[in-house]
Amino acid sequence: MSNWYSESSPPERRTFWASFGGWALDALDVQMFGLAIPALIAAFGISKADAGLLGSVTLFFGAFGGWLGGALGDRFGRVKALQITVATFALATFASAFAMNYTQLLVLKAIQGLGFGAEWACGAVLMAEIIRPEHRGRALGTVQSAWAVGWGAAVLLSALVFTYAPAEIAWRILFAIGLLPALLIIFIRRGLKEPPRAVAKDADAPLLATLAGVFHRDVLRSTLVGGLFGIGAHGGYAALTTFLPTFLRQERHLGVLGSSVYLAVIIIAFFCGCVASGIISDRLGRRANVTFFASACIVTVLVYIFAPLTNGQMLVLGFPLGFFSAGIPASMAALFSELYPAGVRGTGVGFCYNFGRVVSAAFPFLVGFLSDRIGLGPAIGIDAAFAYSLVLIAVLLLPETRGKVFEQAATARV
Repeated sequence: MSNWYSESSPPERRTFWASFGGWALDALDVQMFGLAIPALIAAFGISKADAGLLGSVTLFFGAFGGWLGGALGDRFGRVKALQITVATFALATFASAFAMNYTQLLVLKAIQGLGFGAEWACGAVLMAEIIRPEHRGRALGTVQSAWAVGWGAAVLLSALVFTYAPAEIAWRILFAIGLLPALLIIFIRRGLKEPPRAVAKDADAPLLATLAGVFHRDVLRSTLVGGLFGIGAHGGYAALTTFLPTFLRQERHLGVLGSSVYLAVIIIAFFCGCVASGIISDRLGRRANVTFFASACIVTVLVYIFAPLTNGQMLVLGFPLGFFSAGIPASMAALFSELYPAGVRGTGVGFCYNFGRVVSAAFPFLVGFLSDRIGLGPAIGIDAAFAYSLVLIAVLLLPETRGKVFEQAATARV
């Protein structure tokens, strides 16, 4: 796993695997929804716009969950908050298997969003504070690659379940499975120790004051530009992945197994892209890394969606599509963590990463809405390219933070 891992201390390694596992489970639970969209449309008799709204609600509440989770981590510690958030999104996914109507599913997706938004904020800052500065980009980029592991597991489970179970209950089985792995992660995280000085200095201040700390004049610029970054990063990813399985099946007329092969290529590439982004980020800097991946994303998405490609050509192009789309989210944890001081680091990271979800929550709905007018492929391409352009604007306004030493770095390694 490269020299950074072999040079890491036992606490660093334990924290890495806990964060990696939690993020993989997040992906498993969240990506199962995108794969089940065709079945949900049939089961509840809803439109593509209604299906997109389910994804948008998850993203919207994920934004508040991330902001709140970061603040709770600053106040009470990262590990405590992690245990609560993993249980929240896992239970909500499990309960979704028993939804009897569209409204119930909408409510459960909102609760799931609260949980997975908070989980990322707590886990990312915990890892950023434990790992040494020279390895931060690579370690957090590798943690982000866990999304590909969970995504891949969701695709495999989806292919198996929808192949062997009746369509009307297959999606329920899929959601029910989402509960099981979370039990292991909750157990593992009980053995983690809080990094020194991870809790906010003013422990007696109201939680609302902790939440508002990201708007203090000393960090306001970072918060505003980081929020714009989050909009573009999440908007592009949500526009692309929410309806990609549906695009492959309905526009390209691929079956469940056929579309899974295409998704497998993208997922493997996503894993590779996360690792590569971490390496480039540590070697060339945060800004150069993001600029490269965002520019490549715009070009690749437009070609993938709009060019008259054969199915074989789409399969080949799926690798750069997944690779480049990974580079932006893989850079966010290290970059956002380095923008804030210890007292509001969790809150700041949670806000920047998840504020994008408030606005980007509209992207899946817009894709579904536009698809009824211009087609699903063009709707995905236009929305994704616009979102990644916002990332380019934001990164030009942010400082270079590579190698920043945190206040607690010297005492965090035991």
